[in-house]
Amino acid sequence: MEMQAIGQVSSPRTEPLDDDWDSIISTITLDGSRFTEDAVRGLDAFSHVEVVYVFDRVDPQNVQTAARHPRGNEDWPKVGIFAQRAKGRPNRIGVTVCRLLGVDGLTLSVRSLDAIDGTPVIDVKPYMVEFAPRGEVRQPAWSSELMAEYWDSSASS
Repeated sequence: MEMQAIGQVSSPRTEPLDDDWDSIISTITLDGSRFTEDAVRGLDAFSHVEVVYVFDRVDPQNVQTAARHPRGNEDWPKVGIFAQRAKGRPNRIGVTVCRLLGVDGLTLSVRSLDAIDGTPVIDVKPYMVEFAPRGEVRQPAWSSELMAEYWDSSASS
């Protein structure tokens, strides 16, 4: 199976920094040679979208398969790549739920997309609460510590 990018991110961020993504407003421009505005018809009725993208600038040599300390912090336990959301994943795929600010033709304006400028987008889906977790959600304390500065709550409204 071959996947092809459906569009590209334009972002003020050009480096994959770890924190403060809520302040970032980006656009996703869909490939006009493959899509018409019909492809996004009705998307503006949703407040959020899930964006699936490729960490295309992660060198294949830096892909992680063994357990490691997240962000190199030895205060946190060593965990495998599938127990964290690091960019050095085997298929280098990222997924983020972000606020949809608007749709203008084939350009989507979003807030809090943690993808850098030029990142290829492989899918966009409307976020529906029915796909959110059902029942109790649990996670280890180290993951909440890691994420404490990732989103800036003052910019998330």
